[in-house]
Amino acid sequence: MDRAARMRAALTQVAPGTDLREGLERILRGRTGGLIVLGNDDVVEQISGGGFRMDVEFTSTGLRELAKMDGAVILDRNASRIVRAAVQLVPDPSIPTLETGTRHRTAERAAIQTGFPVISVSKSMETIALYYDGQRRVLEDSTTILGKANQALATLERYRQRLDEVGSTLSALEVEDLVTVRDVLLVTQRLEMVRRMSAEIDAFVVELGVDGRLLDLQLREVVSGVGADQVLLMRDYLPDADDYATTIRDLDASDDASLMDLISLATRMGLATDLDGLDQPLSPRGYRLLGRVPRLPEPVVERMIDHFGSLQKLLAASIDDLQSVDGVGEARARNVRDALSRLAESSILDRYQ
Repeated sequence: MDRAARMRAALTQVAPGTDLREGLERILRGRTGGLIVLGNDDVVEQISGGGFRMDVEFTSTGLRELAKMDGAVILDRNASRIVRAAVQLVPDPSIPTLETGTRHRTAERAAIQTGFPVISVSKSMETIALYYDGQRRVLEDSTTILGKANQALATLERYRQRLDEVGSTLSALEVEDLVTVRDVLLVTQRLEMVRRMSAEIDAFVVELGVDGRLLDLQLREVVSGVGADQVLLMRDYLPDADDYATTIRDLDASDDASLMDLISLATRMGLATDLDGLDQPLSPRGYRLLGRVPRLPEPVVERMIDHFGSLQKLLAASIDDLQSVDGVGEARARNVRDALSRLAESSILDRYQ
């Protein structure tokens, strides 16, 4: 599990609607402050002093009452049981921290030393902070998060609209055999921008917990099919169609500046290395268009592309030609031929309307 996934799992544990979040909210409203460790092992034992052992079932009210006492509350990793209470945490003081408050400094150092999530509830600042994996996240209330999420969703909808526009243009250029490297890069940019914005909104969904269900539904509707479209685009145009997963990971790891630089993007995809290369023609293999043909199994798509080699040869193929592909009978060949004709005609009409 990578760093982002670990933080996501920790945020899920403290999201609205969970018993743990309810307990933290109770502490916040009670203005007592608190320090909670989500995990217990030998390292936690070594930095813990005093307090008393409990090993009882976790309840939000129980956490609230125990937080009234000085010291930390230690839970098991799943936050299902309260292991110890009123514990004095003494993490290694040499661990660097930028926090100034005693409770926050202890929380950050304990999280780094133990590797477990540690939560600090501030009495004076009225905030809940989660420390984990070298990161600090302040848990905001649902209203604040929803406001940010709705703004991001509006931006995502604009991105998706632009993606649909450049995608339609690329489809028409494919049919006319006029695709250049630049055309492919523009669609790649938009696909990655939509993916990155959707990842930000997905993080809001995690933080919102039960309050994020409607936002999650909206997000899924807007980004429907984007992941599959990205794979099909890569398989159509990369020099090595089977290397699409590596290229997508490379794009994910790139910064925003590299994504917007067409030459840098073309270099990453192995399509061009200079400005002149952006206008070089490209011929798609046919994955994108065949992906829009209904009820066409992926193995059949692979065999058709291996047989014909390019989209233009697919478009020019007759029903008899299609039947020469293993697994393609007369009915399927007729269905593919009709579907490709309709898609080609629709793409051209959309471009010139």
